[in-house]
Amino acid sequence: MRLTRVHVDADLAAGREVVLPEGPATHLARVLRHEVGDACVLFNGDGRDYHGRICALGKREVRVEIVSVEEVARESSLRLVLLQGIARGEKMDLILQKATELGVSALHPLWSQRSEVKLDEARAEKRLAHWRSVVGSACEQSGRARVPPVSAPRSLQATLAALDPGGLRLILDPEGELSFSTLQADTDTPVLLAIGPEGGWSPLDRQQLRDAGFQGLRLGPRILRTETAGLAAIAALQARFGDLA
Repeated sequence: MRLTRVHVDADLAAGREVVLPEGPATHLARVLRHEVGDACVLFNGDGRDYHGRICALGKREVRVEIVSVEEVARESSLRLVLLQGIARGEKMDLILQKATELGVSALHPLWSQRSEVKLDEARAEKRLAHWRSVVGSACEQSGRARVPPVSAPRSLQATLAALDPGGLRLILDPEGELSFSTLQADTDTPVLLAIGPEGGWSPLDRQQLRDAGFQGLRLGPRILRTETAGLAAIAALQARFGDLA
């Protein structure tokens, strides 16, 4: 029987009792109907799974005692960083969820000249908290014990300025100078993949990306939607250079 995995933002150690946050506690107690003595796995993103058992279960509180710790090695050898133009609602959730399952190491939501989604400061904070929850849940499901960071949403220009130097930098382009058959990638170097929003990249966006060292990568002759393009490219990159074998 598959063990329930729960992401918690807490210090974890063998022998420690942990009070689960309200969301995971409700899920375990009311949805999955776990009982005292049932096993589960906690993780906080440090690369370990903390195996535990429910030691107390009430209407408002679920306590888990950690009984053992296991190092987890499920991270791809290929460091993939996704720069994703913000998409509407469930499309953005899908992109973040599936990119996490496919093994990306970091996510940068951004808006650009043709973005259809505009966020003020208050909405941006709420969306960021929601996106991080989506990514944490994707790690629960996929078995990852390291949670890829999701940066605060910002403009393309600000995102590019904040990137660490170096890395193989790619944008999908049907007429790009690179193809998967000739692409060379080094697992010691991160791969940065930039995917435009629903309205696509504008000429100004493309110039900013080119000026920042991004090269065009051909992924077949068809134009893909934003919720398809990044996931297809990530899967292809992982199959070629990463751990999808």
